Amino acid sequence: MSTEILLLIGGLALLDTLSPATLGVTVYILLTDKEKLTKRLLVYLLTVAGFYFAVGVSLMLGLVFLFEIISGVFQNRIVSWIVFIIGTILLIASFYVPTKKNSDLPSPKSKSILSIVALGFTTSLIEVGTAFPYFAAIGIMTTSNLSWMEWSSILAGYNVIMVMPSLLLFLFYLLFGRRMQKPLKKLRVKIANNTGSALSWIMCIVGIILIFNSLDYL
Repeated sequence: MSTEILLLIGGLALLDTLSPATLGVTVYILLTDKEKLTKRLLVYLLTVAGFYFAVGVSLMLGLVFLFEIISGVFQNRIVSWIVFIIGTILLIASFYVPTKKNSDLPSPKSKSILSIVALGFTTSLIEVGTAFPYFAAIGIMTTSNLSWMEWSSILAGYNVIMVMPSLLLFLFYLLFGRRMQKPLKKLRVKIANNTGSALSWIMCIVGIILIFNSLDYL
């Protein structure tokens, strides 16, 4: 496992922290849940991270299997061209993402743990379709001939980084208490008003990464 691959995937993980839904729900929970806050927030974040990890493992196993079959028929150059085209499409499409104002972020329907788990799955389902950095990282790992121990460890670390902003917000909330109320409210409004902008930037950066990552093999 090369340092270059780790840095590249680490950068994609940092980029994935810009996803607004998970952070927006975290802010909502911090603002509204006064009882069992720690338990509910950790259950929510574990649900999101667990969902993404399961999706990542499923994709890795499936993509590795398909890649082994395809590589016997086609040259890696074909795969590189596919990655290049996907990157180009993402780069171009990023300029046409509409800006959403006052978007409604998911929120729990009740205070039960089951409701929080359901919210975690809902958030994950909403975001997974636009999790371009995650899919790019999986594609890079698939073509890097990593062992299952290596890619599973990277996937776990990726998901920890992905929920790190939410954990840091929770830490600040524990440290500063009520003084965090006003900043959290401003942050929630900002997240709701800039979901389209975040998606646009993510698509643009991932597109560029995929393009440059495929150039050497075209």
